[in-house]
Amino acid sequence: MMTQSQNPISESIQSAEPATSAASAASSAAGILPFTASTPFTMGIELELQLVNRRNYNLASDAVDLLTWIQPRALQKQIKLEMTQGMIELNSEVHTRVDHLIEELKVLRAALNKGAQHLNIDVSGGGAHPFQQWHEQRITPSERFNYLYEKYGYLAKTFTVFGQHIHVGVANGDDALYLTHAFSRFMPHFIALSAASPFYQGADTRFASSRSNVVRAFPLSGTAPELTEWSAFEAYYEELMRMGIVGSMKDFYWDIRPKPEFGTVEIRVCDTPLTIEHAAYLGGYAQLLARWILTERPFEITPDFYLLYQYNRFEASRYGLEGMIAMHRKDPRTSSKLPLFEHLQTQLKLLVPYVQNEADSMTLQHLHRIASERRGDADWLRQTFAKRGSLNDMMRLSSALWMGQE
Repeated sequence: MMTQSQNPISESIQSAEPATSAASAASSAAGILPFTASTPFTMGIELELQLVNRRNYNLASDAVDLLTWIQPRALQKQIKLEMTQGMIELNSEVHTRVDHLIEELKVLRAALNKGAQHLNIDVSGGGAHPFQQWHEQRITPSERFNYLYEKYGYLAKTFTVFGQHIHVGVANGDDALYLTHAFSRFMPHFIALSAASPFYQGADTRFASSRSNVVRAFPLSGTAPELTEWSAFEAYYEELMRMGIVGSMKDFYWDIRPKPEFGTVEIRVCDTPLTIEHAAYLGGYAQLLARWILTERPFEITPDFYLLYQYNRFEASRYGLEGMIAMHRKDPRTSSKLPLFEHLQTQLKLLVPYVQNEADSMTLQHLHRIASERRGDADWLRQTFAKRGSLNDMMRLSSALWMGQE
């Protein structure tokens, strides 16, 4: 177990020379986990992607080799290895507009596609590969990944699932904690809108997002504690470090977590969508929600804030947009239970005053359409499998969709 003295953050604090500027003095005063302010409501995303061979469209263990083929080489800093070698992670830059994010994702996708051709593999979205076997996966050579494999055993290999993470910029730690908690009311939206893992280990799970269940197996998954001041969170974090439970913020697998080193709040519940455009619009939704939340402050964070969270999370994972949302007793809406797609439509209307450009309008139009049709990526995967009769062929078409070839 990593101890406090082994932690890179704590080592850098302990070994630092005496502060010689107001900035470094402020950092020292900030405590063990200083929050780096960023421009509020900026946004970026991370996408974990599937690498599949072209013989039977099972996962291909080619991530390490794929990195060497990425051109131009400057893009390699945005394409990273993940826990197992059938995965690759794509990281966007920081954006203020969703249309600019889409254009960047197209450039990154083109670089991935070109590199994949050299290895005779394809790249796909989706939250879980439909028929890979966890025990066949290879841990990516890395000190951290090897440590996690030793710590978590087979869970590390079952973590061969594929998610989208969304970062939203905030000004300070207190705002980050408020946004972390307030975002939790809308995690069913993000789960349902992104759900793209109905098949797992060769079977139809009857879930829209089976990936959600895999993540929940980790001991530090779930939700952040109901702390509202950054100083209190620092004390909580320092205590867990002292006990050897965590070594960095990466050890928290919460659905939503503050990222003080980036100055962001990170949403982690989404499956990786089947297209880059949909992934970008999910980022745009988080950006609009953050504007509304930090302006209106619509929720009071109390010890019972998460009472209905697990139920609502299950409904979204199991049924997607057809699930139900149980309303907190302090929620201003009158109904105690509401179809998820209706709850989403109501929220989208509340966000209209926070639209700042045509890209924001595109985001709301895209999400309104999905809510009205109640058809997402999980439906596309099931329908494609029903038509083709083969999970292999379904994956071939899914990869063509993500790579922009359909």
